[in-house]
Amino acid sequence: MTADGVLAVLALLRDTGGTDVWIEGGWGIDALLGEQTRPHRDLDLGHRQEQEPRLLAALTGAGFAETLDLRPVRFVMTRAATGEEIDLHPLVFAPDGSALQASPDPGKPFRYPAECFTTGIVRGVRVPCLSAEQQVAFHQGYEPADRDLHDMARLREKFGIATHF
Repeated sequence: MTADGVLAVLALLRDTGGTDVWIEGGWGIDALLGEQTRPHRDLDLGHRQEQEPRLLAALTGAGFAETLDLRPVRFVMTRAATGEEIDLHPLVFAPDGSALQASPDPGKPFRYPAECFTTGIVRGVRVPCLSAEQQVAFHQGYEPADRDLHDMARLREKFGIATHF
């Protein structure tokens, strides 16, 4: 997924019903850094679960099709013409602005504190994303790939934030 692809997806979702999304994962980290630091296979997006029908309609209309369904945890949509892939994470918001995402362990949902929803920059455009602290929290509990090591090193350099690898 290219930076132009990220911006096009965000514009599509904004212009076709105002679906609220936040960039997560590698692109979310690069948005926090304000620059692309590595290639990205996909775009990870958290979205309001109640807006999912609008999100699906917009992405389907733009040529994306669902290629993996692991709901309620996540699902993936791919655009066959370009191979662009979006990994979507349904979020259920509480009145205080925090959110939960189902996890593979039903008793331990992923938690998103209200303050983790922030903004970053992709190609000079301000975009919604998750905070550095939330990115670090989500990069725990598994053996890191080279891209994870890269991403955490960049967050340490930019924000002086402690990471576990």
